[in-house]
Amino acid sequence: MRPNYKKIYYDMLRLEHPEKLKDPKIKELLDKLNTTEDVLNFNEKIFAQSKESQINNQKLKTYDKKTMFKLLQYQSKHGFSTSYMSRKYKISRTTIINWKKTFEEEIEKVINAGEN
Repeated sequence: MRPNYKKIYYDMLRLEHPEKLKDPKIKELLDKLNTTEDVLNFNEKIFAQSKESQINNQKLKTYDKKTMFKLLQYQSKHGFSTSYMSRKYKISRTTIINWKKTFEEEIEKVINAGEN
């Protein structure tokens, strides 16, 4: 069971920044909080964060299966190295390698389906 991020962010904005709820772009983004990546991007756009809080938040990030798979497909499609992906998304190389091992069969199916 996942938290209802739409409701959480709506309540936060309603209480702390009601003026932001009038923006149609923010309303649209709020409706599209489906993956962990969507939530993280929304959070970055709405709330300014200090470098210190970004570093602390990075340690607490978790990714759902859909987001992990999406990042691995992106890496595969563009031929990026694990080091590049690690720097770009601030995820350890070990984590990315573990994801690859976990989703190895699924990635192969997608690649093979794309070739046919």
